[in-house]
Amino acid sequence: MSHACKLAAGNWKMNGLSADLEQARALAAAFPDPKCGILLCPPATLISAMAEAVSGSAVMVGGQDCHAQVAGAHTGDISAHMLADAGARQVILGHSERRADHAETSAQVAAKAAAAHAAGLVAIICVGETEAERDAGQTLEIVLSQLAHSLPDGANSANTVIAYEPVWAIGTGRTPTLDQIAEVHDALRAKLPDAAMSLLYGGSVKPGNAAEIFAIANVDGALVGGASLKAEDFGAIIAALEGA
Repeated sequence: MSHACKLAAGNWKMNGLSADLEQARALAAAFPDPKCGILLCPPATLISAMAEAVSGSAVMVGGQDCHAQVAGAHTGDISAHMLADAGARQVILGHSERRADHAETSAQVAAKAAAAHAAGLVAIICVGETEAERDAGQTLEIVLSQLAHSLPDGANSANTVIAYEPVWAIGTGRTPTLDQIAEVHDALRAKLPDAAMSLLYGGSVKPGNAAEIFAIANVDGALVGGASLKAEDFGAIIAALEGA
């Protein structure tokens, strides 16, 4: 492990209704004094209610995206200041689903990250290669290019976290080998503007494989999808990170 802060971040994606706030409450109750950061990023409709539900606990709440502008005629979009106002402390940016489904470029991600910083939010910037890019031997080229072009000026360990998510491993049940994860995380660490920046791994992280992933040098935590929806599953991953 590096000297960066450990973080277990849960991305609920387009999942979660008011009844699911019980999972957030259960997680907060299970970790009254965790040895790592714990973050839940629910859909925007639940941010305010979740922030209230875990108020006073160690669990932080974040958003899943933000607009680069502070306000304006952008129907359906949410600004970083709005997220902060709702109780968010962090925001996921440049997730592969946003890059693929919404054609987001690294330049747009950098603009959003700058907006997040201006609003006092920590930006969790995602990078990762597709299966075709990995098969073509382009993994490091793609990931390091995304990193270089997605980081705004002033990005440091206090306001930015990097998450490596191989696109082909997200929600597929497939995970890279430990050596593949290590190779990318080592390369990313060498190119960070601040060596103490936290580097998360994301892509089919589960209770069963978390410990071995967290044992890899330069892996400071995880960005977890489906396994973060249930307090029991996410709690097991958090416990693995605490023990790493």
